[in-house]
Amino acid sequence: ARDTVLLAQHFETLNKHKPWIETSYHGVITENTDIVLLDPPLVALDKDAPIPYAGEICAFNIHGLEAPFEAVVLNGTSGEGQLRARGLVDCELQKEYTFIIQAHDCGSGPGGTEGKKSHKAVVHIQVNDVNEFAPVFREPQYRAAVTEGKIYDSILQVEATDQDCSPQYSQICNYQITTTNTPFAIDRNGNIRNTEKLSYDRQQQYEIQVTAWDCGQKRALHSVPVRIDIKPVCKPGWQGWNKRVDYEPGTGSKQLFPKMHLETCGGPLSSVRTTVELQTSHIGKGCDRETYSEKSLQKLCGASSGSTDLLPAPSAATNWTASLVTDSGRDSDLIFRFDGRQAAKIPDRVVPQNLTDQFTIATWMKHGPSPGLRAEKETLLCNSDKTEMNRHHYSLYVHNCRLVFLLRRDFTQVDTFRPAEFHWKLEQICDKEWHYYVINVEFPVVTLYVDGVTYDPYLVTDDWPIHPSQIDVQLTVGACWQGGEVTKPRFTQYFRGSLSGLTIRPGKIESQKVISCLQACKEGLDINSLESLDKSIKFHFNPAQSILVMEGEDLENINAAVRKVSYINSRQFPTPGIRRLHISTAVQCFGEDTCITIPDIDAVVMVLQPSEPRITIAGLERLSRPASDFRAAAGVALFQDLHIISTVTRADATTHHTAHRPGVLEEIIHNLDYCDILVLGEELRPEQESLQLHRSALLGKHLDATNSTSGMSIYGVDSMSNYEQVIRQVHYLNWQPSQLTERRFRLTCSELNGRYTSNEFNLEVSVLHSSEAGEHVNHMVAPPQYMQVVHHPSMMHDLYPSHSSGVPSAATVVIVMCIAALVAVVVLGIYRIHLTHQQEVKLAETAKDTDVAWDDSALTITVNPMEVGEDGEEEEEDDEEEEEEEDDDITSAESDDSEEEVDVQLHRIQHPSKKGQNWDKKTISY
Repeated sequence: ARDTVLLAQHFETLNKHKPWIETSYHGVITENTDIVLLDPPLVALDKDAPIPYAGEICAFNIHGLEAPFEAVVLNGTSGEGQLRARGLVDCELQKEYTFIIQAHDCGSGPGGTEGKKSHKAVVHIQVNDVNEFAPVFREPQYRAAVTEGKIYDSILQVEATDQDCSPQYSQICNYQITTTNTPFAIDRNGNIRNTEKLSYDRQQQYEIQVTAWDCGQKRALHSVPVRIDIKPVCKPGWQGWNKRVDYEPGTGSKQLFPKMHLETCGGPLSSVRTTVELQTSHIGKGCDRETYSEKSLQKLCGASSGSTDLLPAPSAATNWTASLVTDSGRDSDLIFRFDGRQAAKIPDRVVPQNLTDQFTIATWMKHGPSPGLRAEKETLLCNSDKTEMNRHHYSLYVHNCRLVFLLRRDFTQVDTFRPAEFHWKLEQICDKEWHYYVINVEFPVVTLYVDGVTYDPYLVTDDWPIHPSQIDVQLTVGACWQGGEVTKPRFTQYFRGSLSGLTIRPGKIESQKVISCLQACKEGLDINSLESLDKSIKFHFNPAQSILVMEGEDLENINAAVRKVSYINSRQFPTPGIRRLHISTAVQCFGEDTCITIPDIDAVVMVLQPSEPRITIAGLERLSRPASDFRAAAGVALFQDLHIISTVTRADATTHHTAHRPGVLEEIIHNLDYCDILVLGEELRPEQESLQLHRSALLGKHLDATNSTSGMSIYGVDSMSNYEQVIRQVHYLNWQPSQLTERRFRLTCSELNGRYTSNEFNLEVSVLHSSEAGEHVNHMVAPPQYMQVVHHPSMMHDLYPSHSSGVPSAATVVIVMCIAALVAVVVLGIYRIHLTHQQEVKLAETAKDTDVAWDDSALTITVNPMEVGEDGEEEEEDDEEEEEEEDDDITSAESDDSEEEVDVQLHRIQHPSKKGQNWDKKTISY
């Protein structure tokens, strides 16, 4: 016994310390598993280590019998332990567990007798959920009823539940309608709503399937059916209208809603206000306008002459726009797009040199907000020093959605502090839509017109005049030229947007009437039979006639008024495509807080593709005249027998089922905007030859002309007949015809700035030195055999105006042509016999003068087949008499050589290129 006591005292001396563990532990266990992940890990330390038993951990004890966990020692020496579940843990039964744990060392032996215990530590265990349950709907099916014609925020709510214990897996995160193509939607809370107004007439009941997902993306095993019944009800709104209205070009004003009426379901109304809006911003430059060249439009609208087009179509003569990006959409509408990298220098020969106190700048502009907080200046037009300095003499630019016009006067003009910068702040400048801007300068007053409406500047700043210098200036478009005060001259202040028709006119300002004409839309809304509109109806158009507001108190009068709303497009060849219509209506009731709501309606006007005209130029293809005619003061009329016609192909109802028949040709009348006479081959030599046109030929017409060594251009919007009259009076003169045997010319005409062009009519002109004049008829004047010309019995009469008895039959024409050919052969034989007897005399005379006139004794008979067909008789004339009669056809204005008549003369200028129809607009003089 004494030995036992001594041994116990010995071990007690060795086991001096109790184990140590953390004060608390947090653990996580996933349900249906048995391993607990503790933080921190379960480790017991004993300072008695490495003494056997006393420094080793023998057990971890859990206090709390209800806790389904046990702790085991993994390594007694290191003190590592593990917490395990005694069975499967179910989160749905209990989510959390809390209990006490203690560590025991081994004390005096393997059994842990006389061991020591650690302090008690708290263990908190959280059970992680597993997404084992799918959502289940509370109801086996759902049903609701709605009234047609309404939009509901919520028709009904479906609800699903989930038995999982955690929020992640027990909450429903999403509902979905699995039935496709239904006018319903469901939100995350299960609320079902309709996405469009429902119609009882279209469908009386909808059955849709709905499913649900929990937040762990587990889907319900079974969808739930939802049945929605539609109840009929009276629907306030417009009825009896078509969503699409087709518009045939050239049909004038067409009613849009001929059968439309407003249904109010018997509700008493005190007034009705209806707004009809025609949306055309996607057409051309904001709406359908004439797409003639800027010069032609200005002449058509009666604008003052002398304007300079700074953005013309690129060509050899106007090559400064060749580097710019063009956006030539359909309808030949020339648009230049600037993206902040392009600009153009205007040649000095084009720049107006003498801007006085009166001038006009006009342009189409489409511009949006500039990127960045502090936007840079964006220059449309700038006149600055070319070198040495960086002074801006005048410029037009956009800055922070403000339009600014800068005009610095010279000291030679004014020597006091004067207005220099004019600022306008308008919504139109940055609305990304097309607008027409005109700046009229009557210094010191500057007026801005935007789409024909006047705006005064909100800010005018003064500055000193510019000191005079010998520095040249540079006019630029799309940026400003900085030629001085920099290491390398460059463009700066680039423009970002689109421009079209930029012109400057010195010396004059435009009237409001001309400005309105230049920007006028050719399409808009109209009221058919305005005189029959009830006097109680109030109506108002906006200036562009794209918005019409009608207001009245009587419902029937409003219905009658709306039926009269029409669409009109006055262009003969309008831009095809869709124009959207939006109709909104507001009603007022008698003293009621609530009143019926009239839904807006949207429709479209479909402008159909116009029939494309085929412009045909016909006349004499070869013209031979004696040399003396070319030296005469009047010269030779090149196109005296010219005819211009235009035809379109109309669909023939009788040939719809015949695939190979092209339809029926019908002659139409329309305008032209230019005709170009191009010299083929070598350009004209000014010292020897020229084209001439009397100024009087242009009087009373909307036409003008330019002349160069490449040819002549006649331009302006005018009728085909007026173009015919003018072109017939174009004469060719050659003062040295002995050096010329043949000249060739090409004539082409255009409508709508090249949208429709004619055939290329070629004319060969030859000088007769020893043979008689001859003529060749261009048979293009006759319609092709496979075409049938209808609806214009006067067509042949127009082609051959001397007809007085109508169109000859085909047999008559053939007979006349045969007789003409026979007479020509007989005359040629007689002439050759006569020529044999006179050969020696002729050779002698030819050696003396190659240009001598014909011998009067020689018999010369020229038969014109056209005249035979017209008069039915043959005429015999000598060459001098024939030429005199041709000269008689020319008006007195053409043949008059008095000082009062000034011709469009050919100037002695050289063009860099002979290709293309490039006209120098500066060569014209009157």
